[in-house]
Amino acid sequence: MSFKSTFAAVLTASVLMTSAAFAGGIMVKDAYARSARPNAPTGAAFMMLMNTTDTDIKLIGVRSDAAKRVELHTHIEKGEGVMQMTQIEGGIAILAGESHMMKRGGDHVMLMGLNDPLVNGETISVTFEFENADDLTVEIPVDSARKPAKGMDH
Repeated sequence: MSFKSTFAAVLTASVLMTSAAFAGGIMVKDAYARSARPNAPTGAAFMMLMNTTDTDIKLIGVRSDAAKRVELHTHIEKGEGVMQMTQIEGGIAILAGESHMMKRGGDHVMLMGLNDPLVNGETISVTFEFENADDLTVEIPVDSARKPAKGMDH
């Protein structure tokens, strides 16, 4: 890849990473998706969800054409340093005026049965479904270069 192409890709990725999507009082900021390795059957998306309203809002689901199944997941401590990933039942409350971080080793969007590999520099469309707010569709950049918190990669 030429220097010019590499520079353009990096510039595009950095603009996408710092951009935010906003609708119905919810802002999705600094979103990115990745898979653990090339051609992996699963991937995950991470971001900050910000509730800019004076009412609590509940995230109840996610959907995307990028995968056969898309779920809200989290990690739970099983003892002796063992973490287990599990689906979040009942959704995620985002309190009025507060933020909720979707991050590695914590709550995140899980993409299972990817229809195509997640390719660095491309985007996937993810729709967030809320119990008491309008759905919000976000174009999330794939960024395989981001480093996980130590010991918290998929």
